[in-house]
Amino acid sequence: MADDSPASEPTAPASTSAPAAAPAAPGAGWRPSTVAVTAGRPPHAPDQPLNPPITMASTYRAGGDVEYGRYGNPTWTAFEEALGALEGGRALTFGSGMAAATTLLDLVGQGGTVIAPRHAYQGSLVALGDAELRGRLRSTLVDVTDTAAVIAAMEKDEDTAILWLESPTNPALEIADIETLASAAHELGIRVVVDNTFATPLLQRPLDLGADIVLHSATKYLSGHSDVQLGALVTADEEVYAALKSRRDLAGNLAGPFETWLALRGLRTLHLRLERAQANAAELARRLADHPAVTEVRYPGFGAVVAPVLVDADRADLMVRSTRLWVHATSLGGVESMLERRRRWKTESPTIPEGLVRMSVGIEDVEDLWDDLSQALDRVAF
Repeated sequence: MADDSPASEPTAPASTSAPAAAPAAPGAGWRPSTVAVTAGRPPHAPDQPLNPPITMASTYRAGGDVEYGRYGNPTWTAFEEALGALEGGRALTFGSGMAAATTLLDLVGQGGTVIAPRHAYQGSLVALGDAELRGRLRSTLVDVTDTAAVIAAMEKDEDTAILWLESPTNPALEIADIETLASAAHELGIRVVVDNTFATPLLQRPLDLGADIVLHSATKYLSGHSDVQLGALVTADEEVYAALKSRRDLAGNLAGPFETWLALRGLRTLHLRLERAQANAAELARRLADHPAVTEVRYPGFGAVVAPVLVDADRADLMVRSTRLWVHATSLGGVESMLERRRRWKTESPTIPEGLVRMSVGIEDVEDLWDDLSQALDRVAF
């Protein structure tokens, strides 16, 4: 296995080079929706604000645990406590999902291998490809639904440092057996990363299934309003936490305090937004399966992303252009419903059907969503 130690030592002062003890879980025994509302709040004391303030500071008085803005911010801490409580680990905030993803790649020693899904977030695959072109590491792309093949790939390459999973995958919506794969990876000394952006900790907790690190593009469902760029990593391993924080401190992949505050505010309603969006998605998936313009509907039975497949790219493009309520956009996880044909991007995998449309279902009235979608589909039906 490749050396997976961090490339550089922490740049924080000595008092902050080791991680502090993990914060106590708020409201032990509370259900996730309650944790989303309560975690990361200021202490319950007279005259304390109900919400954490936005701390705009690059420098702090010496002698404490932060001292400089690259090493910490109270606004980050509030969001990290809330997300960590939901995922069952300790969270670190980053300026974007890609900043978090590329920080993870720093855990791979020179020449090590990352095994990743052939269908995955394109930013992650492009980052892997870029690192491979520069000779930093090697990557092997696999079908994560074929558990035996993924295990065989790990066994074949003794330099494998990370098994990178998505479940559901983006945009194919395939499901990986995280628990079985994590167990097999650990027997080989391989760390397991799970991008949990689509499922969120309300539908899936990868750390409980054996993953070492959870990745989030908090830009998406966690923030939930299409107004924030933010990423996060969560781990229950103190050594891994220290290594990731060291890389964040050194590289400066930092989040702004205002963006983090907005993300925390969005997180408070995650359970409500997801409940509505998921109910809408399930109903739309059911109706899409009966429409003559649709040849296949991909929906894993949970979450708020649905992927109908039309017969070809031209019909899919016409359908996307014909909606009025649905927004033609490349992101997902907001309160508004968005859709796009994924193969319009040259970096998308050639094994994704040309006519696949990724739909991020929002929280509008499902009848309005269907009325708009069905009239667009009627235009391209045979």
